[in-house]
Amino acid sequence: MAISKKINSFMTKASWIRKMFEEGIRMKQEVGADKVFDFSLGNPIMEPPEPCQQSLCELTRSPPAGLHRYMSNAGHPEVRARVAEYIAADTGAALQAEDVIMSCGAGGALNVALKSLLDPGDQVVVVAPFFPEYRFYTDNHGGELVVAESAGDFDLDLEELDRVINPRTKALILNSPNNPTGRMYSAERLKELGDLLNRKEKEADQTITILSDDPYRKIVFDGAKAPPIFDAHPNTILITSHSKDLGLAGERIGFAAIGPGHRDRQPLRDALTFTNRTLGFVNAPSLFQHVVAQNQSVSVPVQEYQQLRDMFCDGLDRAGLDYIRPQGAFYLFPKTPGEDDLAFVRTLQKHYILAVPGSGFGRGGHIRLSFCVTKKEIEGALPGIKKAVEESL
Repeated sequence: MAISKKINSFMTKASWIRKMFEEGIRMKQEVGADKVFDFSLGNPIMEPPEPCQQSLCELTRSPPAGLHRYMSNAGHPEVRARVAEYIAADTGAALQAEDVIMSCGAGGALNVALKSLLDPGDQVVVVAPFFPEYRFYTDNHGGELVVAESAGDFDLDLEELDRVINPRTKALILNSPNNPTGRMYSAERLKELGDLLNRKEKEADQTITILSDDPYRKIVFDGAKAPPIFDAHPNTILITSHSKDLGLAGERIGFAAIGPGHRDRQPLRDALTFTNRTLGFVNAPSLFQHVVAQNQSVSVPVQEYQQLRDMFCDGLDRAGLDYIRPQGAFYLFPKTPGEDDLAFVRTLQKHYILAVPGSGFGRGGHIRLSFCVTKKEIEGALPGIKKAVEESL
C-alpha cells in the first residue's frame, strides 16, 4: 500500500463529524433533501454580517497597493495591530501587534502552536468530551494526547486535571464555549485552573501553556460573556477563527495571540512565525486578513442562535432526552436512551435524522446535535427524534 500504515489507521478512526456529513449527502440523494434532517456539522447557517460584506466589496473594488503580494509570514502589520488593539480593549491584556500571528483558521493556528511547543514525547492534555481533531493535531508534531475527564456537568474537574498533569505535560488545550457540550468555564473556575498550573509548573520546573481554542467566544447566550483567558494563567496563547462569529468558515481565517505574561513571549513570537511558514500555511489569506481587521467588533446576531437553541431544547424535553443546556456555541450533547450511542445514532438514521455519536468526542452514551440549522429543519426532525427515543427504551 502506498500510504503509510499510520495514516491508514488514523483514517479508520477519523472524525465522526465528517462521516455523518457524508452520510447526509448520500441520504439526500436517495430520498430528497427535504426529508433529511442533518445536525452533524457545525456549518454556520448565517451569512457574514453586512459590515463584513461591505468590507469585502470595498477591498475588491479599491484594493490597497500590494494587497496580493508576499507579506510577513505572521501577517500584515496593520492587521495584526488592529487585532491586538481589539483584544486588548476586550480583555484588558496589554497585547502588542507582534503578539498576533494571523493564521489559516483555528486549525492552522493550533498546528502552528503545537509545532512550536512540542518535542517528541511531550504530552498535551485535553478535557473530554473534546473536538476529535485535537488527537491528530497533537500527533502531527510528535506529541502524546492525554485525556482528562470533565465533571458530570461538563465543567473542569480540577482533581482529574491534577492527576493527569505531570512533568511531561507541555500544553493544555481548552475550548470554551465547548464543542460539543456548549459548556463555558467561569472566571472563577479558570482562576482555579491557573493556580493548579502555576503549582505544577513550579513542581516540574516546566512551562505549561494553555492553548485556548476559542472560535465560539462570541457565540454566548443569555447575556453572558466569555471570561478572558489571559486572566487565568500567564502562559497562554489565545487561538480563534472567524468561522463562527463572522460566518467565514470557508475562508479559513483566524489568529493566535500570545498572552503578554507568557514567560517565553519573544521566542514564541519568532517560533509561531517560523512554523507558520514551514508547515506550509506561509501566511493567512491576504484579502480576508483585511476583512476581519475591519470587523473585529462585529458578529452574527447571536440571539438567532439562542432562539434555535431554545426551540431545540423544548423539543428534546418533549422527547424525554436528558441534556445540559448549552451556554454558548451551537451544539447540544444529550444523553442517549441507552449507553450505546452508536445504536441510537442508527435508530435516528431510520427517521432520516443525522447526529454524531458522543464516542467520537471521547464521551460515549451521548450524541451531538448541531443547531446551526433552520427552524424548519428542527421542527421537521423533532417528531422523528421522539419516535427514536421511544423505540430505544
